[in-house]
Amino acid sequence: MSCRWIRGLTLKILYPLLILTSSFSKNRKESYQRFIINLNNKLVKREKVRTKNILLLLPHCLQIDECNNRLTYNIYNCERCGKCEIKDLIEIADNNHLNLFVATGGSLAKRIVHDVKPEAVVAVACENDLSSGIIDTYPLPVLGIPNERPFGPCLNTRVDLEKIKDAIGFFSNNNEK
Repeated sequence: MSCRWIRGLTLKILYPLLILTSSFSKNRKESYQRFIINLNNKLVKREKVRTKNILLLLPHCLQIDECNNRLTYNIYNCERCGKCEIKDLIEIADNNHLNLFVATGGSLAKRIVHDVKPEAVVAVACENDLSSGIIDTYPLPVLGIPNERPFGPCLNTRVDLEKIKDAIGFFSNNNEK
């Protein structure tokens, strides 16, 4: 049985069942979503997809709320002041020749994926947006990295840059993790 087929079953059957189950226990929904993201990542890595055509897709909430430049339509409007991780993410994307976009939500993220037509995606978002985005873009291989929310949802979030580099390295065959 291929990993892509197992990933499809996981995303199209197991995930909806877990979300249905979580409707009876609201505090479990995020942990189920995290479980699906982690399982998806493991299955994508078993598929051993190798490509240089990678999209790095980021949520707008990585941008610090005090910033005057909105980056949703052009991340390269960033002043690179270093108050948030956007500067580092631009550098990572440029060094690896990636397509880099910021999305304000699921609909824009889907449109970006449709327009860019990547062969693989490294996506950062909250568990809710990430899990639904992974499902919406199946069979496209997506490695999902949940953002860190020290100030709560959608405000000055962060991401582990090493996880981003590892995911890019996996797809571009720079490492074998």
